[in-house]
Amino acid sequence: MSRAREAAVGVPSIRYALRARVEGTVNQALDVAGIRRARYRGLPKVRLQRAFSATTLNIVRPDAWWTIDPLRTARTSRLECLSHRLAR
Repeated sequence: MSRAREAAVGVPSIRYALRARVEGTVNQALDVAGIRRARYRGLPKVRLQRAFSATTLNIVRPDAWWTIDPLRTARTSRLECLSHRLAR
């Protein structure tokens, strides 16, 4: 499928939505679990740290969903803020 046809069908917006969800999960893992660097040396310890980090995310994400307190809100561009101000 060509890019022009994908744009007409709306495929890029679907791809972007999927990518945004994945990027949000990765950023949350970096912020909440601190998985940017391993704390320990040796593959078994690093694997255990990653497993605990994944468990932490699996607990934190539903909790944020259920308490209606998302960890990250959607960013509003400056242009969108300006349009809301002008609409008033």
